[in-house]
Amino acid sequence: MTLTLQGSCRCGAVSFTCESHTPVPYQRCYCSICRKTAGGGGYAINLGAQADTLEVEGREAIGIYRAEIDRGGSCEVSSGERNFCTRCATALWLYDPSWPELIHPFASAIDSDLPEAPAIVHLMLKEKPSWVPLHAGPEDECYDVYPELSLEDWHREHGVWVE
Repeated sequence: MTLTLQGSCRCGAVSFTCESHTPVPYQRCYCSICRKTAGGGGYAINLGAQADTLEVEGREAIGIYRAEIDRGGSCEVSSGERNFCTRCATALWLYDPSWPELIHPFASAIDSDLPEAPAIVHLMLKEKPSWVPLHAGPEDECYDVYPELSLEDWHREHGVWVE
């Protein structure tokens, strides 16, 4: 069993559903890409879902953005495909062919009720701008780059994996 996530863009041109074992919005990503394309609070929150369950209405209104990543002097184009509404610019989900079984909906695009996170993982703090306050709770984890646990492992370890 999974949790059905229902999402949409701001203008209503795109709506989607997908099934998720990992629906808890626990990661706050402060990287410049997430923050500038989807993060109104100075960070973005991504979820995990099964790519083969994605159903989309309004696909003609979807654009894909592939970010350029500065690797210390060299630049490469990310394999991650950030899907967004071309009419209202709502960030919808990220798909990366490196993990073809997954999509990562932005929590901000989800209309369904989501479970509350028992703790937050703050990641990519090396890119957090000074104006963004870090509100880390006593159970939260903070990482300059990426956390140690995958989405699946974190959900299982915290007892919130949806069977």
